[in-house]
Parts: sequence; structure tokens; C-alpha cells
Amino acid sequence: MPQGSAAFVAPAMEALSINEPETQNKKKIPCVDPTTSPSTTWPPPYYFENGLRRVAPYHFTYKTWVKQRWRGRRLLDVFESEFRDRPLAYYKNAMETGQICVNGKPTSPDHILKNGELVSHTIHRHEPPVTADPIGILHEDDDMIVINKPSGIPVHPAGRYNFNSVIEIMKAERGPEWIAYTCNRLDRLTSGIMFVAKHPKAADRLGVQIKQRSVRKEYIARVIGNFPDEEVVCNEPLLQISPKLGLNRVRATGKTARTVFKKLAYYPPREPRGQEHDKDPPETETDIGVKGRPWLGKEGYSIVRCLPVTGRTHQIRVHLQHLGHPIQNDPIYANQRVWGIKLGCNDPEAVENTDEDIITRLNRMGKEEVADAVAYHDEMVDEYYKRKAEKMSGELCEVCDTPLYTDPGMQELTLWLHSLRYEDAGGDWSYVSPLPDWALPPSGMSGPTEVGGMEELVSAVKDVNPEIA
Repeated sequence: MPQGSAAFVAPAMEALSINEPETQNKKKIPCVDPTTSPSTTWPPPYYFENGLRRVAPYHFTYKTWVKQRWRGRRLLDVFESEFRDRPLAYYKNAMETGQICVNGKPTSPDHILKNGELVSHTIHRHEPPVTADPIGILHEDDDMIVINKPSGIPVHPAGRYNFNSVIEIMKAERGPEWIAYTCNRLDRLTSGIMFVAKHPKAADRLGVQIKQRSVRKEYIARVIGNFPDEEVVCNEPLLQISPKLGLNRVRATGKTARTVFKKLAYYPPREPRGQEHDKDPPETETDIGVKGRPWLGKEGYSIVRCLPVTGRTHQIRVHLQHLGHPIQNDPIYANQRVWGIKLGCNDPEAVENTDEDIITRLNRMGKEEVADAVAYHDEMVDEYYKRKAEKMSGELCEVCDTPLYTDPGMQELTLWLHSLRYEDAGGDWSYVSPLPDWALPPSGMSGPTEVGGMEELVSAVKDVNPEIA
């Protein structure tokens, strides 16, 4: 159960046999002694292997109060609809064996949840590994730390991640008494500038500026194809179609959103893609759709500057998808298996793909199939990355019989979207990170290695958004 308060516990837990043990491979992995307490397990149980930061599995109890939408529903039904990291059989077994409790007492899967009840779930927790890249420090003073967050690490503990989060990694480096006050947020896969205040007043000051939209933000993205030369302002509203998955789409009934885009550079392919595939031509036009590589018509890639005027979830990613130039390695919004052959381009009425279709396909990613962005079909070695991707391994933890995942591949640790710049619209302060490696000119080609000021981006919307001018 993600969210809610959480604490370490030391239960005497029996292994849960969800699958027949004789047909499963048990795997022994480093494990924290379950009799230890939070104070004796400091620092967090990190270890490094194969370029990844790993956490040894440990026992953990999630706790959360019954939410309004849960009231009057069966306990098992809530777990089935709200939590997707384990099979339903696991949750039913955990309720029957007392590892999922209500108000600290074992209960049945048929228990009807009521207002004011506390649901707890004790597990042998397995965190996914993250990149071993360090968290860069761009600036630090008595009030604020400005960091350069690596891609693939969530900011806060959430879902399957706890110690493998930016805040917990920084705490491990600075001591157990250190408290972080984050001022802005970045998605797990997004890299770049973040502000971590050292005390509440500093966080509040910057928070007010951000809410008043007097702070200008610039991102850099690597997108499919040759982006238009002129400034592009996308005003399409965004609707969250799945709170469980955090999935958004362009939809007329959504919340207002505005993003300004400007191409920084375009890099053509070294070999035209049409020539790459001439050796295996499709028989008919229908076969082209079946084989489904519509991006073949979009030669090369562009580095695009992005100014999000509003701050909706996945705003830049969804707007670029709608414009027909999704982020090249986006495992969600450039995923043909989820969005179909047009990759969700210009489909505000969900004519090409219904919301239900999209949610069902995305649910399969990481369980039965590999998250598979367009870039990993042609520009990278397809079969290699399909092997090097996080999915069910077929092995079980020998402590708790939890089905184990394989290590994530590059496409699950990296997104070509980077928070490049934050600055005060009045000119009082500005922080710019270096361009990430994927935004620099490829070997043998010339192109920009830094960006200029934000005047071009701001001028495109200064009349309707004077607060950022």
C-alpha cells in the first residue's frame, strides 16, 4: 500500500506461498535482519552493483486511514482496485494470515471498510534499483540546496520506492536528523533542477513565487522528427484518465494547460530509415499499419526547449505527443503497444484509442511485456533492451515468496526530458544546469552545447501571461 504513514516492524512472518513452490525458482538475495529497528539499521541498507544503487530487502509496515472512496467497500475489492504491484491472490492470503490488518487486528477479505479505520500491511519489502549516479549540487547556502536530480529516481518515497528516493539518499549522506523541504517536483524519470529548502520559511518563500507563476521554468527534451522552426504554443487542456496510473491525455473537458516550445537543434539520421528497411518491404499498405512503424517518416530527432506556463502532471510529455513529436524514449507516451500506430498524435476525442484500451495496455507493461518506446525499435539494439528491462523474472524471494522483477533497462531509468533552468521573472536569481549528454551534438556532428536566454520563449505568451514576462 503506497502512501500513508509507515514504520519498520519486526514481525515473525511466515513465507506466503502464492505459487506452488516446487515449480518456482527461489532466489537468495541480501536481506536486512528482521529483528532490527529503525535506529539500528542506520544508514539505509544500500549496496552498489552493475551501475545500480540497490537496497537489501527489509520488513516494513504501511499504514493508511480509510479514504472516503473506500468507505462501504470490501477490503479485498479496495486492494484489487487501488494497488497493482502484487496479484490478488497475495492480498487475499495476506488478509487471511494477518499481514493485512484493520485497526491492528486481523480481519477477513470481506470486511466492509468504515470511516476512521486504520489499514496496515506488513511486507518483506523489495525496492527496485535505481541509477548509481550521484545527486549533483548546483548551489547551496544556509536556506536552500539546488540539486541536479538524476533520471530514474523518485523524489519522495512512494509506491515500491522508499530508501531509493532523492530525499532518503540525501538524508543518508547528511545524517538521520536532516529534514528536507522540497519546493518543486519532478517525475521519477525526469532529471534536472530541484530546490530543497533547509527550513520551512525558505520553502514557503519559493513556494509563493512558484504559485504566483513569477518563476520561469525551462525544460529540454529530445523528440522524434524535425520539430517546426517557429515557436509553438500548445494550449490543449489535459485530463487525468487514470489516477491509479497517473495517466493523462489531451481532452477538451480537462484542465487548462499551456506550453511553449522552440527547437534548439535538429540532427538527421546517419542513414535514412527508409533505406534501413528496404530489405524487408511490406506487401500492402495494410501491412505497414500491422508492422506499425509510422515514425519512420519522421527522420532524425530534435532537441526542443520547453516553457511550461502551467504545471499539470506530464504536461510537456502529453503536449509533445499531441503535436506528433513525442519524447523519443518515453516509455508511456511514445509506446506503440499502448497508443497504436499513430502514437496518440492529435486524438483529443479518443477516436483512435479509448481510455479503457489505453489503461488496459499500459497495465500490462512491466508485468507481461516490456515498456517499449519508439527509440528502442530502430536507433538502439531492440532485442538487447527487451532482455534488459524490468519484468517478472519467474523467481521468488526465498524469505517471503514474493515474485521478483529483473533489473530495469536503460529505457526504464532514463527519459530524455530535463529540467534545465529556474529563474525569477524579475531577475533576482537564476539557476541553469549543464545540458545532459543526450542533448549534446552526436559524434561527428556540430550543434549547440548550451542555450541562450528565455526571451524568445517568454515573448510567445507574454501578452496572455504577463506574470512571467
